[in-house]
Formats: sequence, structure tokens, C-alpha cells
Amino acid sequence: MKNAYSILLLLLLIFLGCTKKNTENQTTTSSEDSLSAYLSKANDFSSSTKKRQEYIQKAFTIIIDQENDSLQRVNLFRVANRYYNLNDWKKYQEIAKIVLEKSEISKDTVSIAKAYSYLGDYYVSQGVSDTAFTYYFKAEKIYLQQNDNINLAKTRLNKAQLQYKESDFLGCEISAFKALRVLKGVNADETLYELYNLLGLVYNELGEYNKAIEYHNKALKSLNENPTPIEFQSMATSMNNMGFVYQNMNQHKKAIPYFQKGLEQKKDLIIYKPFVYAILLDNLGYSRFKIEESSGLPELFYESLRIRDSLQLTTGIITTKIHLSEYFASKKDVSKALQYSKEALHTAEKSKNRRNYLLPLKQLAIIEPTKAAEYNKEYIHINDSLQKAERKMEEKFTRIEYETDEIKQENTDLTTQNRNLVYIFGSILILGMFLYIIKAQKAKNRELLYKQEQQRANEEIYNLMISQQNNVETIRVIEKKRVAQELHDGVLGRMFGVRMNLDSLNKINDELASEQRNSYIIELKNIEQDIREISHDLNREKSELINNFVAIVDILFEKQNKTYNSKLISHIDSNIKWDLISNAVKINLYRIIQESLQNTNKYAFANEIKVEFKKGVNELLLHISDDGIGFNVNKAKKGIGLQNMLSRVNECQGTFEVKSKKGEGTKIKVTIPN
Repeated sequence: MKNAYSILLLLLLIFLGCTKKNTENQTTTSSEDSLSAYLSKANDFSSSTKKRQEYIQKAFTIIIDQENDSLQRVNLFRVANRYYNLNDWKKYQEIAKIVLEKSEISKDTVSIAKAYSYLGDYYVSQGVSDTAFTYYFKAEKIYLQQNDNINLAKTRLNKAQLQYKESDFLGCEISAFKALRVLKGVNADETLYELYNLLGLVYNELGEYNKAIEYHNKALKSLNENPTPIEFQSMATSMNNMGFVYQNMNQHKKAIPYFQKGLEQKKDLIIYKPFVYAILLDNLGYSRFKIEESSGLPELFYESLRIRDSLQLTTGIITTKIHLSEYFASKKDVSKALQYSKEALHTAEKSKNRRNYLLPLKQLAIIEPTKAAEYNKEYIHINDSLQKAERKMEEKFTRIEYETDEIKQENTDLTTQNRNLVYIFGSILILGMFLYIIKAQKAKNRELLYKQEQQRANEEIYNLMISQQNNVETIRVIEKKRVAQELHDGVLGRMFGVRMNLDSLNKINDELASEQRNSYIIELKNIEQDIREISHDLNREKSELINNFVAIVDILFEKQNKTYNSKLISHIDSNIKWDLISNAVKINLYRIIQESLQNTNKYAFANEIKVEFKKGVNELLLHISDDGIGFNVNKAKKGIGLQNMLSRVNECQGTFEVKSKKGEGTKIKVTIPN
């Protein structure tokens, strides 16, 4: 009986265990079925965005509670893809970071590389190109190490697309061909199509239209042989790109059939790729406008603008509005043309991309000729800044590649050589700069010494002039004195003797002789008086001829009037006793006048200059003024000219004062104690 109970209890436990296991299996199966359903529904493009987000969240809730294994990471990537399709970039980044963290814990290099690619996609969407490029390059490095050519080609394609976006067309071309090389013998038709299509876009931008057509045809051939999923709408995209090449070649009649063929997939385009549909509408309308075909215009532009507005495609909105502006300008409807151009400019101002400014500015310059110069100036400024930014981005991409461990390892010798070359050239450059500075300093010193020597020479010349003039005057005075003495002591003495002799003859009573003698005596008296007056005049002229400084200054003034247009008015007080003033003071006064006239001629643009010497109570005053443009005295006080004048006045123990304002001329006052 006891055994019977034991057997019954064992059978019961087995039954319960089987039931629990079946329940667990049913739960697991049910969970897996739900996850698959949620992920499928989340990718249903016909559903609303809100519904799809709800399904993605439900799928994520199931996945995140699972064990950190390869299956969980695959499912997380699937969730990230759903957010990508919804353009929900914040969630996309969040899931990518979660996968990266889990992959690093598990040391799953494949998933790490994939997570890097996803993060690269996120930063591309945010316009942070250098960070995106870094993640793509990290992924590329891992795929290269693992010889995973398919994913390596895809990553290089991502890099190339990023470089194309940043207008690094040469870098894009190189990356694309690198991707093509690793695809030889590999079945990756979708990637092959994308690469051909991208190369077609690159050559279109570079103006190599024949090559662009060649690669777009290769893309179409690849597409015909291996069609891509319907949601990619690759055929419509290629048709648009091919038509756009002919549009750029100004062959609009050839372009139109491609746009029309692309629009044949209208229904699918609206569901899966509405932005491509909008581009096709706009391009078709523009080509028709260019060949003056009015069919569907301007409705094609309006429809394209409506779609682009709903999708908030800033660049597309600007392009369509510019096309509408051109259309209405051709219809002489200037107000509407101007309206759409200004709306395009306003849209560009709100966008982050400065390139969006170019089309509106170019169109406005055409529509508003009166403001064309202003718009063209702004256009050139923005275009130049964009080119600089593109060059910087190209350099940044190159630097990112060369800063990785692998590249550093492969190029250690080259880096060392380059570094050594930089050091050598840097040292040569620094040495050259030092030599240049030393040479320039020596040249300045030589110039300064030359000026000082010239100044000393000028002073010596002036002293020689003064001394020479003094010698001339001294000789003249001596000569005049000698003549006066000769006249007074010699001629007058002899004539006085004659007069005395004649006077003694008056005692003779001969009346005729007496009359003659009287007339001679009177004549001799007259001669005597004339000679005496000449003697006195010669002695008086001595003091007047001493003032040779005035003569030298007058020569300077005469030269000024002959050389320059400014009218010079001078006045020298006749009461000044120049013979009591030292030569050193005269030299400094002369140089001050000379320096002042030089500054006025160079900078003042004066019509009239006044120079006055006045005699004070115990001082000599020099006033120099002009009616020129004036200057800021505070800023000019450090100038060499004013410093030289001040130095000369200080040598004479005098005072120096300068007054000037812009537009009010300049006044200089020099006071020398006498």
C-alpha cells in the first residue's frame, strides 16, 4: 500500500513537471511569436507613425529582458532599424548605444562594428560629420581585420556618402572605388548599385557629365539584373539622378523622359519615398519650364512644395521656391517672383546649412538689380566661407584616418620622417625668422644712425652757414669801417688842409680870386659833409646786417611757397635782438619750423600756414598754425616729429604746447626764455 502511494506521488510529480515545461515552452513560443509580429507591424509603412512606435516599444520591452546573447543583439539592431525608418534619431542612438555596451561586454567585435556604423548614421543625421566619420572608420577597421568584405564595402559606402554630403568629392571617389575593389567576386548587388549611383552623383557635381551618365547606366544595369526591395524605390531614384545630369547639361528634352519614367511608380513613391516623389515633380516642372512647355505648370512646383513642406525638407523647399520665383519672373510677375525668393531666403536663415543661402541670394540679385551688388557680395562671402569649411572638413577626415592605431602602425616610419622634416623645416623657418628679425633690426638701427648723422650734419651745415654769414658780415663791417676811416682820416684830412690853404688866400684883395676861392671853399664843405654822412651810414648799417638768421628763415619760407600749394604767411617782430640769441637756440628754432612745415605738408592738407616770431617781456615766442584737417594729439604725442620738437625746446629750456582737433587745424606755441 505504501509502495502504491509512493508510485502515485511520483507519477503526480512527473505530470506536474511536464505541465510546467509545456507552459514554459508555450510562453517562450508565444513571446517569440509576439516579438516577430511587433517587429513586422512596426515596419508596416501603411500604418501611422504613432502605431508603429507603439509596436517598436512593445518589441523592445520583450527584447531588453532577454539574456545578453547574439540573438538579443540581433533583435536590438532590428529595433534600431525600425526607429531609423521612422526618422526617430534619438531612439535610434539610444538603442545603438545599448547594443554597443552589450557587445563590448560580450567582446562581440561583429556587433561592435555594426553598432559603430549605426552611431555613424546617427551623427550623420545630426550634421556632426567628423564624429560620424570617426565611427565609420572604427567599423571599417574591424571589418578589414576580419576580412568581412560585404560589411567593409557597406561601411566604405557610408564613408563615401558622408564625404559626398560634405562636398569632399575627391575623398568620396576614393572611398567608393575602395569599396568597389573589395566587392569583386562578392554577391552584394544592393551595395554595388549604391556605389555606382554615388559615383554618378560625384561626377555630376564635378561637371564630368559623361562619366556621371556612365555610372548611372551601370547602376540601372545592376538594378535591372537584381531589383532592390520596393521600399527602396531605387529605380525612381536612378531615373531622377539620370535626368538631373541631363538637366545640368542643359539638355532638358532628354531629361524629361527620365523624370516621367520615375513618376510611373507614383503610388509606391508616395508610401515609401515621398521625398523622391517631390524631387521628381520639381525636376520635371523645371525642365518643362526651361523648354517653355507650360504643361502642368506651376502645379508641379506647388505639389512638390506641399510635400516638401510636410516633410520639412529645408533644402528642397528652398529649391522649389527658387524655381517658382524663376517661373513667375519669366511671366513678368515680379511681385510673386520676389515673394518666393524672399521666402526661400527666410527659410535658409532658419536652417543650419549656410549653403542654402546661395540659391536665394543668386535669384534675388537677378530679380532686384538695384540690390544686386549687396546680394552678390553676400553670396561671395558665404561661398568663400563654405569652401574654407569644406577644406577644413576634408583635412579633418584625413586626420581622423591617420590618427587610428592601424594607420599609425603602418606609417610609423613615414610619420617619423614627416615629423623630422617638420622639425627641420620648422627649425629652418625659426632660424630664418630670427635672421630676418636681426637683419630688419640692423636695418632699422642703420636707418636711425643715418638719421642721427644726417641731423648732426644738418646742424653742422647750419652752424657753418651761420659762421660763414657772420664772417661775411664781419668782413663787410671791417671793410666799411676801413673805408669810413680812410674817408674820415685821409680824404677829409687832405680836403681840410686844402680848405685851410684856400682860406688863407682870402687875405688877397683880388676880387676875382676871392670869389673863386669862396666857391671852392663852399664846394669843399659840401664834399666834406657828404663824406661824413656816408661814413655815419656805413657804421649804422652794421647792426642791421648782423641779423642773418632772419635771412636764412626767409630762404626756408621762400622755398616752401615755391614747392607747395599751401599759402605761407610769416611775420618776424623787428624788435627781436637776434644778435643776443645764441646760435644753439637759432638752430633749434630753425629745425622746429622745418619739422612743423614738413608735417603740415605731409598730413594736414592745409590751405594756409602762419609762422610768427614775437618778442615777449623776457621771452621769445614762436607761433605756428595751419587750417588743415588736424589730428588726435593724445595718439600723436608718441610720434617722432613731435618728440623731436619737444626735445629741441627742452634743450633751449623752453616750453612746448600743441593744440589740435580733427577738422580744426593745428596750433604750436614755443616759448624760449630770453
